[in-house]
Amino acid sequence: MAAIRVQVYGTVQGVGFRYHTRNQAVALHLAGWVKNMHDGSVTVQAQGDAQHLAQLLEWLHQGPPHCRVARVESDWVAAEKDLTGFATY
Repeated sequence: MAAIRVQVYGTVQGVGFRYHTRNQAVALHLAGWVKNMHDGSVTVQAQGDAQHLAQLLEWLHQGPPHCRVARVESDWVAAEKDLTGFATY
């Protein structure tokens, strides 16, 4: 199982970014979470099939309507053993 942590910058808060990210991740059968950060960015941690993670990462570069993604930073991280579902914080 693979896992990524992604930081998304731009107009990504107050535009439904977390809601749409969760829906995208669930559709791809990924586990993890998405969270608004104090600096205005959004952090996503997801794990599952590497191909599905790549699809999520590609989607995160564009995001949902009404947002403007300025920059995306991502790193492969260790998968969390007991992580299930996809949470929004």
